[in-house]
Amino acid sequence: MTRGGLRTRAIVVMSVASSVIALLIAGSAVCLTSGCTTLGYYAQSARGHLALLSDAKPVSVWLADPATPEALKQRLALAQQMRDFAVAELYEPDNASYRRYADLHRNAAVWNVVAAPELGLTLKTWCFAVVGCVAYRGYYAEADAAHEAAALRTEGLEVSVYPVPAYSTLGRLPESSWLADPLLNTFIGYGEADLASLIFHELAHQVAFAPGDTLFNESFATSVEKIGTVRWLKERSTDAVRSEYERNETRRQDFRELTLRYRGRLSALYASPIDDAAKRAGKAALFAEMRAEHAALKAGRWNGYAGYDGWFARASNASLGVLAAYNQLVPGFERLYEREGRDFPRFYAEVRRLVALPATDRRAALDAGAPPDASSTVTPPRN
Repeated sequence: MTRGGLRTRAIVVMSVASSVIALLIAGSAVCLTSGCTTLGYYAQSARGHLALLSDAKPVSVWLADPATPEALKQRLALAQQMRDFAVAELYEPDNASYRRYADLHRNAAVWNVVAAPELGLTLKTWCFAVVGCVAYRGYYAEADAAHEAAALRTEGLEVSVYPVPAYSTLGRLPESSWLADPLLNTFIGYGEADLASLIFHELAHQVAFAPGDTLFNESFATSVEKIGTVRWLKERSTDAVRSEYERNETRRQDFRELTLRYRGRLSALYASPIDDAAKRAGKAALFAEMRAEHAALKAGRWNGYAGYDGWFARASNASLGVLAAYNQLVPGFERLYEREGRDFPRFYAEVRRLVALPATDRRAALDAGAPPDASSTVTPPRN
């Protein structure tokens, strides 16, 4: 899926790899419970992350190398301007993250596996050290992700596997060292607005992180990226790039409204008292209706834009479950940013205060001041 379409960084990998490496540094690497994961999964995460880091070199080295293609040099230079902007204007961490670059010679940093029941939208979760419980597993080899997906399907689950171009190690590793998150070939070629969004989003995970609360974490990072991208485009970009961003955002909003509406209808169907056979028939009808609405959007308002074709062709309970995992609280974070006078240090301080609260209290605080029914209305700015 193109960056002008669905943002395939749907759930950022809250790097299990960084957890493993941190534990190894501390002298231990253990599973949290007998059912949470295996040491083999931890091992592939650590190996994959270390291999990724070993391929990275400082951006300055790439820029000085005559063999580096000019187009790549321009993108790397632009990324460094965005990185500086993130520090100076968004008050994001000033460390070694995104100051190095690696070409992985593949189209994804990792492949995420998510699963949901046949007649439900609640994603299966796995629990890891440091990052807590999350609704996905990330694999550095696509074949490993496919193997996990096949195993989950034998349990009767619906499964989605999707490529993830970037992830954050959350600042859990020494960020002044070679362990810091690098720029990657998997996203360096994105359009200007999308590249800025990704960098701002990933750095936001280093600002505040609530273990085990994917919805809170992703909504926070999404709010920062949206605010930051709008500021970048206004202050540093061109009319052409701003117009392209607005067109892409219009399509993304259409996609979100369509899919979340059907997600709500499916959720109501699955919770209804009718028998499973009737639920299966209703499910098939709703998915058919959703795909028909997409086809109408594509033929009309989108002028033939095909960026979402693959998603709708493979749509399932699992892929719909992913969509709500990091958008729902965005309006609450945007209100909080406004209440703090659009002051990033004050905004971040309040978010960190919320991190220390129980999850239900975090949600209540973000819902404070919301318009009627806002807690059930998802109007996210991106993803």
